[in-house]
Amino acid sequence: MDMAELPLKLSAGWLRDQYRSGVLTPEAVIREIIRRSQQDQELNIWIEPPDYGRIQPYLEAISHLDREKYPLWGIPFAVKDNIDVQGFPTTAACPQFSYIPDRHSSVVERLVGAGAIPVGKSNLDQFATGLVGTRSPHGAVHNALRPEYISGGSSSGSAVAVARGQAAFSLGTDTAGSGRVPAALNGLVGYKPSLGAWPTLGVVPACASLDCVTVFANSLEDTLLVDRQVRGLDASDPWSRSIPRQADRLPARLLLPADPLGFYGPHEEEYRLAWQAAGDSLKKLGIPVEYVDCTMFFEAASILYDGPWVAERWAGLGEFVENNRASVLPVTEQILSSGKGARHTASSLFQAMHRLQRYKAKTRELLQDAVLVMPTCGGTWTREQVELNPVGTNSDMGRYTNHCNLLDLSAVAVPAGDAAQDLPFGITLFALADSEHLLAGTAGLFLGLGASGLKDAELAGEVETAETAESGEIAKTAETADTAITADTASAAAAQQYAIIAVCGLHMRGYPLEKQMTAHGAYFWRETRTAPCYDMIRLQTVPAKPGLIKKAQGGASIQLELWKMPVQSVGAFAALIPAPLGLGRVELEDGSEVMGFICEGYAETEADNITASGGWRYA
Repeated sequence: MDMAELPLKLSAGWLRDQYRSGVLTPEAVIREIIRRSQQDQELNIWIEPPDYGRIQPYLEAISHLDREKYPLWGIPFAVKDNIDVQGFPTTAACPQFSYIPDRHSSVVERLVGAGAIPVGKSNLDQFATGLVGTRSPHGAVHNALRPEYISGGSSSGSAVAVARGQAAFSLGTDTAGSGRVPAALNGLVGYKPSLGAWPTLGVVPACASLDCVTVFANSLEDTLLVDRQVRGLDASDPWSRSIPRQADRLPARLLLPADPLGFYGPHEEEYRLAWQAAGDSLKKLGIPVEYVDCTMFFEAASILYDGPWVAERWAGLGEFVENNRASVLPVTEQILSSGKGARHTASSLFQAMHRLQRYKAKTRELLQDAVLVMPTCGGTWTREQVELNPVGTNSDMGRYTNHCNLLDLSAVAVPAGDAAQDLPFGITLFALADSEHLLAGTAGLFLGLGASGLKDAELAGEVETAETAESGEIAKTAETADTAITADTASAAAAQQYAIIAVCGLHMRGYPLEKQMTAHGAYFWRETRTAPCYDMIRLQTVPAKPGLIKKAQGGASIQLELWKMPVQSVGAFAALIPAPLGLGRVELEDGSEVMGFICEGYAETEADNITASGGWRYA
């Protein structure tokens, strides 16, 4: 492939497909990323930019690995420079603070262990103190689409690196909204897991009790892929906790603010209209919408900087600031030093904790089986405008984000159209810490992926053919995990999307019925295996066909192919499948589920059991 053809929006799935086909190599992708970073040098994306000498050991390490066993094999990612990468300086955008860690942070270690390649350390608001992306001695990070505008912060470089095609995904951190605001301003998905769900060991603390590591990507699918690699308890991290992900599904309710929201900046009116349009789209998802009083969330948000939590920032960094004031930016020093104010007493801390505990209890009641939706941010500014009012603009940027971690919520920021030319608008979905599966289901549906209960957010529900939808004779709704989506909504979402289908026999590559797949617009995606709980039988048909039967006990892991088929073709394709075969749920070796060929149990009595072969190709 000519590197000029490498897309600006990189994705893990697309890169893996190119690697498998031999069209691309990780080395070629890295060299193009280095070229792009040099071309975009004036955007101030990097503190430690991509350098082949630093990256080469990772390329050599994966060259000896079986790429099919490593979910992120060869996938390049950026790391915010307050997260440790072994051998790279960690500066938190303060050169005097710099140190070189002798090991990876926990999240980076898990990503590298999955085959991913760290390409560089990205710029940020110094000490992760800011939401605008302008507070760095390395220069303000420019917006990826309109360079005169802010990038958002504090994970500024991480977001712009992805938006400018210099990483497939990137790590940020989020204390007050830093993993969400830059996503909105640069047209990305920003995923903020529950507190402690991803370890923070090896992260320079902002507010250690509230800090989260986050991910930016061009798709929800990629953020959830990263989540699967890094989620889990780290016994060496005192802030880590076990919060397993459930199968994605839709909530019973969507909650929207009852009172009109405030917007700001030179595009105030455009943002207001974009929010209204997003609300209209949310109402079309087929999920009941309720309007709620959001005063509690705004009051909780005020505690973060107006209350004693700012003292936690001072507790972590105060000694360094006292001894190195000249190396700390004035606006950063002003914010951090406010944490040592006389008003932040032990008594005031407990008063705020008790107040916050009441808010948490009310929030848990309100958000049971529900997702709250707000704008990610209510406006934006040019970098020059922020320079004139650095504190006020930054405060406004957190208006709809600051409450999240204080209330122990999970969140995902997703694109929601444009507020103006090349100024993306975004919304954020909030759920309880144990309800991230509701975020993924809702975000997937809103983005047009559908909500299927799949862990990788791929649409895999059955829908009617395009001809039926056009005639208005829709006979059924698309059902997902106990929640029904109206067929009109499913058809609209499906019109431009693909369903994953697991095939295990004559529809695989090189077999007679492969042509049925390609005739319905499907293309091969990748090979995988089932969970170790299936029997494979040989049906007494002409020609012989395999049947896949899930067992309550026993069984084995069976080789499969995953194909992607246009959703509007699935109904017509399913009609060609004769009994006892059909399409249903197939559990994969990683625990996720996809739509695929299954066989009814009664067929087992007159068939040969070929489970021991491990798959139809070997039978």
